[in-house]
Formats: sequence, structure tokens, C-alpha cells
Amino acid sequence: MSTATAERTSEQAEATPAGMITLTPAAISKALGILDAQPEPESFYLRLGVRGGGCSGYSYVLEFDQDVDAKYDRFFEFDGVKVVVDRKSLLLLAGTTVDYGGDLHMIGEGGFIFTNPNAARGCGCGTSFQI
Repeated sequence: MSTATAERTSEQAEATPAGMITLTPAAISKALGILDAQPEPESFYLRLGVRGGGCSGYSYVLEFDQDVDAKYDRFFEFDGVKVVVDRKSLLLLAGTTVDYGGDLHMIGEGGFIFTNPNAARGCGCGTSFQI
């Protein structure tokens, strides 16, 4: 293992237990299922982030991305799911748990659920929040 790889692995190992971001087993399983359907799954990262907007002020971002920047992004890995979060979003997502669960309104449908300890208030649909 190269020194750079060892340092990055060590950084990831320290960041995850500190509670920066957590993915539940259900979220990991769903993300792996989506990634496996891609032509080159190993080249994708699960990008978590925050954007201005939504009915409460900030909207959560969850997408698969191949364009990452070591200067601006923080990297995590959860059982084979490579996660990337830009540094600005990480300030608002620190301590967040991402889960995957069924939607109570639509049987058979599900979605990723953000539990963010930094959110003072959220909207009814769970896709936006306020600090």
C-alpha cells in the first residue's frame, strides 16, 4: 500500500467513527444495488451534499458522480460504497445519518432518508431543512 493510500485509508477510518456521516446497512445495500446497474460501478461515487433552496432553505443532494476533486471533497467509504461530500456541505451534514426506507404514502416505493442533527427544522417531505 502506498503512503498516499495509507494516509487516505487512515483519514477515512478516523472520519467515519467520529460521526461525520453515517450510512445505514439499508442505505449501503440500496446504493450498491444502484451502482451495480452502472456500466463501470467502480468509477462512481455517491455524492452527498446541500444546496440552497427547497421550502425550508436548504435541500439535500444525493447523486452518483464520477467528477470528484480531492481539493474540495472529503472521501468516505462504507462497505464498498465510495462517498464524497464537498467541504461546504460537510459543515451542514456533520453527524448526519443516511438511511433507506419505504415511503408510507406509496407502497412499494422507497427513498433515502437524511437524519441531520444540525437541522433546526425540516419540511414535511424530508427533502429540505433549516439551520
